[in-house]
Amino acid sequence: MENRSITRKNPKSVPAPVGQYTHITKIPRNAELYVTSGQVGVSAEGNFPKGLNDQVSNTFSNIKSVLDSEALSAEHVIKVNVWATEEIDWDHFYSEWGNLFNTEYPSMTIGYLTALGLPEIKIEIEIWAAKP
Repeated sequence: MENRSITRKNPKSVPAPVGQYTHITKIPRNAELYVTSGQVGVSAEGNFPKGLNDQVSNTFSNIKSVLDSEALSAEHVIKVNVWATEEIDWDHFYSEWGNLFNTEYPSMTIGYLTALGLPEIKIEIEIWAAKP
């Protein structure tokens, strides 16, 4: 019988993740795939806070809204790409991350860049999700 759920694992042959993510996320055959544009730290009023932590909080709020719009939840998220223009405060980031993902961590890539699409954007997070 075919497994129809998203599965996550960290192979014993690979060093443990250095953060709250999973090395492998497997999507069942014929799952519906969702790819978001990068979500940024703009507030509901259209403003960008000056501080990175405030932008991180807004970004996760925006991600939650995008997921909700398609009846998706954190369990459907399979891959997260994070880009930031300054060093991330990992305590704050993982607090927001944990609020969304609890302990079902998706695969993740993080990169630091000198700039994003607008000068006021300090973080951008792209989500890939699948619904079996």
